[in-house]
Amino acid sequence: MRRVLLSFVLLIAPFSASAESLLLVPDAVFDGTARHAGWAVLVTDDRIAAAGPATSIDVPDGVQRLDLAGMTLLPGLIEAHSHILLHPYDETSWSDQVLTESRAERVARATMHLAAHLHAGFTTLRDLGTEGAGYADVGLRTALAKGVIEGPRLVVAGPAIVASGSYGPKGFAPHVAVPLGAEEADGTDLIRVARRQIGHGIDVVKVYADYRWGPKGKARPTFTLEELASLVTIAADAGRPVVAHATTAEGMRRAALAGVRSIEHGDEGTPEVFALMAARHIFWCPTLAAGEAIAAYGGWHKGRDPVPARVARKKATFRAALAAGVEICMGSDVGVFTHGDSVREMELMVEYGMTPAAVLTAATATNARLLGLEDGIGRIAPGFAADLVAVEGEPSRDIAALRTVALVVQGGHIVFRRERP
Repeated sequence: MRRVLLSFVLLIAPFSASAESLLLVPDAVFDGTARHAGWAVLVTDDRIAAAGPATSIDVPDGVQRLDLAGMTLLPGLIEAHSHILLHPYDETSWSDQVLTESRAERVARATMHLAAHLHAGFTTLRDLGTEGAGYADVGLRTALAKGVIEGPRLVVAGPAIVASGSYGPKGFAPHVAVPLGAEEADGTDLIRVARRQIGHGIDVVKVYADYRWGPKGKARPTFTLEELASLVTIAADAGRPVVAHATTAEGMRRAALAGVRSIEHGDEGTPEVFALMAARHIFWCPTLAAGEAIAAYGGWHKGRDPVPARVARKKATFRAALAAGVEICMGSDVGVFTHGDSVREMELMVEYGMTPAAVLTAATATNARLLGLEDGIGRIAPGFAADLVAVEGEPSRDIAALRTVALVVQGGHIVFRRERP
């Protein structure tokens, strides 16, 4: 199948004064792949003009110098699996959010969620499904581009595509029609639905390759390989990639063979499936934080109670993916848990087996490649967007340092700065 890379305009929300020349001088720079001590970064307008040893940079007159002693400067972080129109399920259940919260309330919440992500150092989000809120994500993306609200640039999926009868909310009598959290389509109807969604302005097509609709709620495949392959072809013709929710090994296998861009969750992935994904260069977003959050909502106290079977299995799955050489993204399913706390996913990636430096790369350079934006974001290099975050300490050695954000620059604008006491 043809592989499609996205080619978006880099959308910036200008919430400070007009961009100006900045010289940022931290203790170290993590450029997306490696750490460099003694580097500085020169920003001119909305782009990085120079990056390298501080003594090698020709600094023009009138540049504002920011001394970031004790800090590491990184590319703006990228969250590859978010739901900005959801909020934590221990506040309000998913079904109640879909059925009882107004569209206005959900959009109002989303604007707050976007600001929280930006102030936490995330300058780009891939939002994978509005869960009953139609194309509100497309409208929010436009509002960001116009500077109406502040937040990361958005790559959006609109309503996910699901097989008829598989998705929720469920549990109602057959004669009662309730709004669904996604859009149903089957067989050749996938063509019409995908084209309509693309016409409404989505950036990626999200499909559920499996779901919990088997006996006793067990996850089972929802689409045939042929259906998934036809969807990938239709989306590719319009320059859009397909993203697949898949938790079962069979759902993952079909999605990989169909040529999707990434697989989300992958709870039951096997070494064989991960080898297939690696061979076909398919990205994986493991969403570890969502799994642990759901276990906690069910009463699990981490560090006190035995590890739930679901969490233990996911740890083994993560190690299998690492061993197979799968491209692992930083995608957390945030919305299941609190917005602005995506660092939780990165901490778990380290706990489950990745090095801190590898996790930083996943959240910057790797995620930029996932989005097809590797020529514009995810790196600190001349010509790249001036999306930068400074944190106290050394996140390439201690990932928790990402929780001490001191400065966020978006498109050359300082959009967040925490003054030291």
